[in-house]
Amino acid sequence: MFWPMLAIAVGFLGLVVLGVLAVRVFLEAQRLGRQVSDSASRISRAAEELERASASAARSVDGL
Repeated sequence: MFWPMLAIAVGFLGLVVLGVLAVRVFLEAQRLGRQVSDSASRISRAAEELERASASAARSVDGL
């Protein structure tokens, strides 16, 4: 009777460990998604600034 109970307890502990790891992976995936979103918005802003700067430089060159 001891071995079956031990096997059930070890199986339950294994499931608990897998559950904890799944939650950690989920939270890290959410954090990575937020970082990707922030990076994409920063890249978009930088591209807009570069476009404005290049248009300004083109106007100043045309004025020469």
